[in-house]
Amino acid sequence: MCKLLEVSRSGFYDWVDRPPSKREKKHKKILKIIKKIHKKHPVWGVDPTWAEVKETIPCSRGTVYKLKKNGISSKRKAKWKATTNSKHNLPIAPNLLEQNFNVEIPDTVWVGDITYNWTAEGWLYTAIVKDLCTKDVVGYAMGDRINKELVIKAMKMAIRKERPKPGLIFHSDRGSQYCSNDFKDLLINNHIRQSMSRKGNPYDNACAENFFSCLKCECTNFYYFKNRDEAKLAIFEYIEIYYNRQRRHAALGWMTPAQYKKLLFSDLAA
Repeated sequence: MCKLLEVSRSGFYDWVDRPPSKREKKHKKILKIIKKIHKKHPVWGVDPTWAEVKETIPCSRGTVYKLKKNGISSKRKAKWKATTNSKHNLPIAPNLLEQNFNVEIPDTVWVGDITYNWTAEGWLYTAIVKDLCTKDVVGYAMGDRINKELVIKAMKMAIRKERPKPGLIFHSDRGSQYCSNDFKDLLINNHIRQSMSRKGNPYDNACAENFFSCLKCECTNFYYFKNRDEAKLAIFEYIEIYYNRQRRHAALGWMTPAQYKKLLFSDLAA
């Protein structure tokens, strides 16, 4: 071996027996953290992983990128499918949002949507209300029917939790649930302005739909639910424990909704 490599025997054994360098020790610690993060957040790419690692050990993005190539690859997100029915004759609200997704003040623009998850007991439907500024899911409701009561319950939770000031915009697709008189009355009574996507343009509500893509890719697609209660618990934990408090967002500078919300309110109070 030494002859093949053209090195001395003593030099070879010195190299074999040498202690790890400071850089190697640091990389070993970083790799251990990366593996721990990947186990908890299998869909995270380089940037959110780097943001998490930096809170423990200062390092460059390039270091995380190289170490993450050690057989650690993020899972791909599944495509999302629309569920609400926009084929009805109910009045449609104007599009006040117009794809202006950059909102700087909390509780000024909310978005909402509905999705479904299969269980052995039948379909479970979930409606959410999401703050476009903080990415926080401020309201949600689950049930076995996709009706106006579902979206009303989610909106009531958001209003009770956030107590928004008059003038807040709520944007959704043209689903009949959001066009119902009862839902519209709830918005009017709370001084909330209603906004709806243009016909045949799913990108107008992409921010709400993106949440369900994350929910399915990071949570529900990995489970077989025996009944709706199992699915409800998984979705509740995903929203309250993971999405709102642990999941990092590129649009928030790789902070979590809870971190970003705390930062904004501390700035507003200053």
